[in-house]
Amino acid sequence: MPRISLRSAARRQYHAMLALDEAITLDHTLRDLVRLRASQLNSCAYCIDVHWKSARGRGETDERLYMLGAWRQSSFYTERERAALELCEAMTLIIDRGVPDALWDDVAARFDEVELSQLVFAIAAINSWNRLSIAAGTDPGSTRCFSTT
Repeated sequence: MPRISLRSAARRQYHAMLALDEAITLDHTLRDLVRLRASQLNSCAYCIDVHWKSARGRGETDERLYMLGAWRQSSFYTERERAALELCEAMTLIIDRGVPDALWDDVAARFDEVELSQLVFAIAAINSWNRLSIAAGTDPGSTRCFSTT
């Protein structure tokens, strides 16, 4: 049983989070990968469940999903995906080293400014959803996805 239903107890804030999430325009494959990777790093079981199923539903392969935790050692990801995953990890684990200039420059070389801004917001949004889900005690498979996209 969840600790609290944020959807009903904080409707305005919940809908504001949904609006932010829905306003992000990013390639679905990239978005699925960063959502799942951030959720893994944050140990958010609910979001791992939701975003694994979502990615599979969009045609993502089992191999790429299984290897996501070891993406650096896998040949399954493109250079753009690797850059996005590297930024995702830096932003998610921001206390460890921040977002180094060299990393930012590498990512910025692979994405135009608009796409990069969408990627940054996508990473920030999933990190917020992870924290909300963990704090609320949301169990995997228990309710519909917090986000709708």
